[in-house]
Amino acid sequence: MAIQRMDNVGIVVEDLDAAVAFFVELGMELEGRAEVEGPVADLCTGLDGVHCEIAMVRTPDGHSRLELAKYRSPAAIDAGPRNRPHNILGTHRVMFAVDDIEDTVARLRPHGAELLGGIARFEDSYLLCYVRGPEGVIVGLAEQLG
Repeated sequence: MAIQRMDNVGIVVEDLDAAVAFFVELGMELEGRAEVEGPVADLCTGLDGVHCEIAMVRTPDGHSRLELAKYRSPAAIDAGPRNRPHNILGTHRVMFAVDDIEDTVARLRPHGAELLGGIARFEDSYLLCYVRGPEGVIVGLAEQLG
């Protein structure tokens, strides 16, 4: 038996509204928000007393989603500095294809995006960069050239 598709990537955030605003500015669409709690949530996560607010955002093509979650209980655990370098084991990185990388970076800056290095050109194929987004998550951007 094979998997059918990747359904979503989950990101735990402290400020759900700010995270939603960041990803909506990137071009994702808010699919919905909900409160999650109870025995099913406890069993699924392996935690007791789960109560969290989630927001699901999707790419314009409808094929990819991020589930942004703010835990009310149990409280989210701070995993240390949020400005960790890219080569830390387990670091989160999500990559998006964009049509104008410079415009995208400029639009994300007011939402807290920090360019990690610069915009790099890979041969004559792509412009690539990483920005630090909500909760320190590294967001990759790729603009196909030609």
